[in-house]
Amino acid sequence: MKDQKKERTQTLCDETRPYGLLGKTLKHSFSPRLHASIGAALGEPYPYVLFEKQPEELASFLQGDSWAGLNVTIPYKEAVIPYCDVLSDEASEIGAVNTIVRDGERLIGHNTDYAGFRSLLRENGVAVRGANCLVLGSGGASKTVQRVLRDLGAAKVTVVSRGGAVNYENVLRQQDAQILVNTTPVGMYPNNGQSPLYPGSFVNLKWVIDAIYNPLRTNLLCQANKAGMETAGGLGMLVGQGVAAAELFLGRKIPGTIGRQLEAELLREKENIVLIGMPGVGKTTVGMEIAAQMGREFYDLDQMIVYDDGREIPQIFAEDGEEYFRQLEQKIVLSLANTTGAVIACGGGVVTREENYYTLAENGRLIFLNRDLTMLPTDGRPISQAVPLARLYRARLPLYRSWCDAELEITGMSPEEAARHIISML
Repeated sequence: MKDQKKERTQTLCDETRPYGLLGKTLKHSFSPRLHASIGAALGEPYPYVLFEKQPEELASFLQGDSWAGLNVTIPYKEAVIPYCDVLSDEASEIGAVNTIVRDGERLIGHNTDYAGFRSLLRENGVAVRGANCLVLGSGGASKTVQRVLRDLGAAKVTVVSRGGAVNYENVLRQQDAQILVNTTPVGMYPNNGQSPLYPGSFVNLKWVIDAIYNPLRTNLLCQANKAGMETAGGLGMLVGQGVAAAELFLGRKIPGTIGRQLEAELLREKENIVLIGMPGVGKTTVGMEIAAQMGREFYDLDQMIVYDDGREIPQIFAEDGEEYFRQLEQKIVLSLANTTGAVIACGGGVVTREENYYTLAENGRLIFLNRDLTMLPTDGRPISQAVPLARLYRARLPLYRSWCDAELEITGMSPEEAARHIISML
């Protein structure tokens, strides 16, 4: 049966009848990149495209013959069900479909989000059995998450929705929650920076998980990180469900190592490298070297401020003061909120505004460069000239360390050596 399905699927799938993702707004989806990588890893590439459709186009598209197989995303995971001739057990029990395959004239609806979310929990070591869980949202993704949590032995699964018995007005009563999963689109690109709630309000919360994968870490996850909780973004779920869907499309088993490798590759490709540290530590020179070695775009916040304002930094400080400069800095940081796969060198004082952390951390890995203070130049650096370096360092060190994902001591390293070391850390 598997060989027959594979032969049939390959016959159906070509450039005029590809596989693809069905949704309403898909411009920045990772799915084509993911499926291209799966095909390349298998040595069996297959065409995969985006099908952006409005609700009124759904019926004619699903009843048509322009596709070989589909993944389905927001807002159509439940809307496609009436067009399926058969549902898998999981899709039927969950009440949501995210993958449709053809079986002759029949359309079979599956839910590979189940396998994807289960894979995310397993790969991150999330202990569900006996835990009290909060699930934000009540749509198709929520139903999938609820089913997985119950199947893995959660003690309690509580759904939070705007109109439900447990809602965002009374959710803080759920202080026994240990695992929180967001299945709403709040915080998803292009509406970065939003969060459905503040996770730090839950005193027993250990894990915060978000089904969103763009940005790589939502504002919710960044808040949870700052509060000392364990977190996991939706990239692992995306990869897991994509691999499961590809197995259905191609009619073959895909080794688990391929999924893990693809997740690491996507993360490496999409994640910004963000350098923080004292003024004069070498963020610009090291950042330029990293960008050159990796073939990435490079952004220097201070240089962008000078370009945007038209004045050098000492002049900005002298004429308008530090507060005005910090406003300019925050504006530039926000302009990079949706940038991915770049190298960003920050000014030494970027850590003085906590808002900057959430913007930079959503798509970035923050590296704190540390160096012997006696080696730091002060020329052209107003703060370094106004405040003794030792005092400035003592004030900012806790901020650098609370912001960073990794710290690198670069005393004695050349920019090329520091760059190679950071790249190896990735």
